[in-house]
Amino acid sequence: MSDARVQQPRPEPAAPPDAAELAEAGLLLEVDGAVATVTLNRPERRNAMTFATWRGLARIGRTLPPQVRVVVLRGAGPSFSAGIDLAMFSGGEQPDGSDAEATDRLIAELQEGYLWLRRPEIVTIAAVHGHAIGGGFQLALACDLRVAADDAVFCMKEPALGLVPDLTGTKPLVDIVGVPRALELCLTARNVPAEEAARLGIAEIVTPRDRLDEAVRGLVDSLLAVNAGAAAATKRLLQQAPGNTLQEQCAAERREQIGRLREVFGAGRSAT
Repeated sequence: MSDARVQQPRPEPAAPPDAAELAEAGLLLEVDGAVATVTLNRPERRNAMTFATWRGLARIGRTLPPQVRVVVLRGAGPSFSAGIDLAMFSGGEQPDGSDAEATDRLIAELQEGYLWLRRPEIVTIAAVHGHAIGGGFQLALACDLRVAADDAVFCMKEPALGLVPDLTGTKPLVDIVGVPRALELCLTARNVPAEEAARLGIAEIVTPRDRLDEAVRGLVDSLLAVNAGAAAATKRLLQQAPGNTLQEQCAAERREQIGRLREVFGAGRSAT
């Protein structure tokens, strides 16, 4: 069966975080109709991520306006994200693993900032330029699609720091490149330039740096041109497919199509 975490329903939207709250987390949120743009906004730290960043991302997911269909993740300044802010290791909140239950709860809380990006009713795009390291790479992997500038560099840095990637990145990486290549990328912690990322399937589109915004806008426009209900149903099907047998996937297709037929044709019949 598919990973149940990607099937989370959209929560009832609560009060959105205000700009000051997001700024403290190093984030910027802009909503324009059906498109939300989330910017990692600590350019002076190359958008290195903190506990506040991850909690802020989770808050955005919980309060996303219902009209939003596409979410774009990007980074301010020279990089998408340099990954975890190593200054946190000298802070008081960094867990040492001595209390396993408390550490498990903390990591699950931080993972929430990534999990909502898989929800079927939205399509998420990582617009990556410069470095996407560690937690930044995992944030890009949490998105449905990745548009990379030709200067983008991806790296799974955690094993080199004595840690493991724990921000939901191991499953999508393996799903994309397979276990042997994922093992090589993670255990060498090497840099993967944009062109190689495209060959491996990590980046769907590679574009010159000065055309990154244009490429993202074109992709967003194409996504919004598709019926919203059909897009959500198709994303659910594609998410389930890797874990389903052929028979299970055929049954899932039938269920989704019945729902679409009712939506497209049933309303007109009931009105006559």
